[in-house]
Amino acid sequence: MRNLIRRLTGRPSTPRGPLRPAQIRERRFTVRRRGLDPFEIRAFLHEIADELAVAQTALVAVREENVRIRRALHSWQGGQSGRHRYR
Repeated sequence: MRNLIRRLTGRPSTPRGPLRPAQIRERRFTVRRRGLDPFEIRAFLHEIADELAVAQTALVAVREENVRIRRALHSWQGGQSGRHRYR
């Protein structure tokens, strides 16, 4: 989708890392006769939305892994407590 928008707007594809909050805050759009360039704004919003979707997917995966690890640790601890004999 982003490549299509870049082709439509004539903007070159520039590889860059994940967006940082400062980049979003400092981003300036081209002012046209009737205001800001809607294609440029829409492309930027799509870029932010894509990164947010990736971050949210990663967050879900991390939370699921966290639950799995906690369950495994709890199970392991339960097995360990039965093996020790107190004198």
